[in-house]
Amino acid sequence: MQSYILDMNNENKLAIMLCTYNGEEYLREQIDSIISQDYDNWFLFVSDDGSNDSTLEILSEYQHVLGQEKIVITQGPKKGFAANFMNIMKNIPEDFGYYAFCDQDDIWLKDKLSTAVNVLKRDSTSTKPQVYCGRTTLVDENNNIIGESPLFRKKPNLRNALVQSIAGGNTMVLNRQAFNMVKCTPAECDIVSHDWWVYILISAANGDVIYDPESKIRYRQHTKNLVGSNTGWMARCLRLKGLLKGKLKAWNQRNIDALSHMDKFISSDNKDILNCFIVGRDSGFFKRSCILLKLRLYRQTLVGSIALLVAILLNKI
Repeated sequence: MQSYILDMNNENKLAIMLCTYNGEEYLREQIDSIISQDYDNWFLFVSDDGSNDSTLEILSEYQHVLGQEKIVITQGPKKGFAANFMNIMKNIPEDFGYYAFCDQDDIWLKDKLSTAVNVLKRDSTSTKPQVYCGRTTLVDENNNIIGESPLFRKKPNLRNALVQSIAGGNTMVLNRQAFNMVKCTPAECDIVSHDWWVYILISAANGDVIYDPESKIRYRQHTKNLVGSNTGWMARCLRLKGLLKGKLKAWNQRNIDALSHMDKFISSDNKDILNCFIVGRDSGFFKRSCILLKLRLYRQTLVGSIALLVAILLNKI
């Protein structure tokens, strides 16, 4: 793998957006894996959401060693992880070529950033918003491998994005066009999660969502996780229980409300899809079933597809 040397070429500069909250237990391992990347032209922007452990001391220690330009530490809005990620985007300069989300407790493989940048560079003349994302390797508290996230094979697009998030933010790297679009999201938008929102918005704009079937991070599973892996039968049962209680329907409404503020970015064909989705959700049984089934919404797995059908029939979408 090619080794990249730090330079000031804005097209190659990469901003890493790390949000922290009481992350002292695993933070060093995450930052060390960033430092070990074979792509060196990165700058780390940290938004701490009010940690009361040693997180800030650890960050200050690394900042002292690497410099205040290499690691920038700011205060988060204290409104949850999604709001923290959206807030940090508004405080990062727009002169970077690439932007990567980062969790506080993962481990990045050495070629995570270089792989993403190389993929995004394949069509260097494109002005479309693009996001690279992919699978994750699941590990326990001690970094022992316990599995892989599901492998999704169906094409990413809005018909899928409206009803499913396919990749964690910790796998995502955005090009400048995608970043500038997502950061236009108004602060009052109550998005469900930053990664699902990126998938929905980039898809709605007919941008490129590039899903890598090969994992480039170790996604740590532990009791303090704010968001779990969503794998296994227990997770599936919990998702089904949440669906029956109306959780998916509430999430969809929040996403629709957020999209209403981003109309200028949505392509005309995707506006038609979105409008049909809205009308279908608000209709009675027969009209709802007809509209939403004809819309060909889909999830990536058979179990997910069955759950989607149940949601449509029971008015839980």
